[in-house]
Amino acid sequence: KEVLNRYPDDVRLVLRYAPFHQGSDEAVGIIEAARLQNVFVPVLEALLEKQPQWAVHGAPNLNLAWNIAAQAGLNVEKAKKDLATINVSSILEQDVADIRTNNVNGTPTFFINGTRLTSLGQKQLNDAVDNQIALIQSR
Repeated sequence: KEVLNRYPDDVRLVLRYAPFHQGSDEAVGIIEAARLQNVFVPVLEALLEKQPQWAVHGAPNLNLAWNIAAQAGLNVEKAKKDLATINVSSILEQDVADIRTNNVNGTPTFFINGTRLTSLGQKQLNDAVDNQIALIQSR
């Protein structure tokens, strides 16, 4: 958010789903249903913030994920109906293809203008973005 706030006209965030764990497909369904209800950001942020509670490796509690999404503004009843119209499989297939193409094997993974960030951390991300912005502006 800090990077996007500093460079609102120069930085674009692209989020890819990385369904590495059991229950990932349903979690993606929750998020995509939230997109249809225009509550994508609050639902995504709530699920990410509380991920340690609902996404225990090997034993995800998707009922809790739905409850967290509801608290963030998702109409769960409508979302579950909308899931019949969302092709989550095709969304995941495309993202999995991108993951394979880019050799992503964990999250988070960041790319800046196609270059993978090799060292993770807020400072490293900020420095890499600042360097790319400076490079583009110097052209």
